[in-house]
Amino acid sequence: MHEAILYKKLENNKVQCTACKQYCFIAPNNTGTCGIRQNKDGKLYLLVYGKAVSANADPIEKKPLYHFMPSTEIFSIGTVGCNFSCGFCQNWDTSQITKDLKNKLLKEKKIANIDAEIGKFGYELLPEKIVEICIEKNIPSIAYTYNEPSIFLEYAYDTAKLANKKGIKNVFVTNGYESEEALNLLKPYLNAMNIDLKSFNDDFYKKICKARLQPVLDTIKLAHKLGIWIEITTLVIPGKNDSDEELKKITDFISTVDKNIPWHVTAFHPDYKMTDVPSTTYETLNKAFTIGKKSGLKYLYVGNILDEEHSNTSCPNCNTLLIKRSGYSVNIENFENGTCKKCNEKIPGVWK
Repeated sequence: MHEAILYKKLENNKVQCTACKQYCFIAPNNTGTCGIRQNKDGKLYLLVYGKAVSANADPIEKKPLYHFMPSTEIFSIGTVGCNFSCGFCQNWDTSQITKDLKNKLLKEKKIANIDAEIGKFGYELLPEKIVEICIEKNIPSIAYTYNEPSIFLEYAYDTAKLANKKGIKNVFVTNGYESEEALNLLKPYLNAMNIDLKSFNDDFYKKICKARLQPVLDTIKLAHKLGIWIEITTLVIPGKNDSDEELKKITDFISTVDKNIPWHVTAFHPDYKMTDVPSTTYETLNKAFTIGKKSGLKYLYVGNILDEEHSNTSCPNCNTLLIKRSGYSVNIENFENGTCKKCNEKIPGVWK
């Protein structure tokens, strides 16, 4: 166990976690929504510090990030647990397992034992080792991903600080529920975020994710204000968030924050509790792409489906092809130091 950084001590040994926007009030021995932050004797502890369940070297484009150090590797780590309960989660076997375990222990009146049970998941991968691996393998950035990184904040924060000292960049792949306290704490060390904007309907968030829309919108605006590079991803789910009206609300919102924010519109494939929902069609993704263009977005990308035409980066000024993508194969053309070689247009992003 590792004592948390962001929490408040309350009366009767209760605490409030302030790492994410669930802002859980946690009674002694219990955990927050995520299942990995436990109140022990009036102190909040992270139960998965240094315990990764997934760790891989990935193409940066897989996150997806298209305007952040293209064609490089990124070392990706994640733990068990999540502060959302999305019915379509692709990593549900690790992200949701803590909720099932917590419910089981509550029924058995053994919730105090959750620290020992959570400790059985994953393997030791301390911050120092993560940075050491990146240096040895010449990997220039680290992604905190697979599950929601704000819930393992202390693990990510300590790793990010060490990485920053060695010139290694840090990325959150996130549902956008970081608290303002967490973002301000991370700001000196966090270089980029890919933020899921899952819907523009609060009922979608409440029913399908067990969360709310507005906190995500607030995170997007604050991250942009803090100068963290952001890209936004929307998984388009047939019959759930794919109406013209909703897609326009999403793209209009992004446009009001910054028309230069890349928007990744990606295909849903049946999984977890939504196996009865069909996969997203190419026509639907192309519709979303067109709506985004009409909203003024300059950089739109289609993912989770074979579509090379809508995976490339072109200059918004002269339409010259700058970065050609085929799957995770990347070819940089007519582009150097963030500038179009043909017309000298500056392309927003982090390019080195």
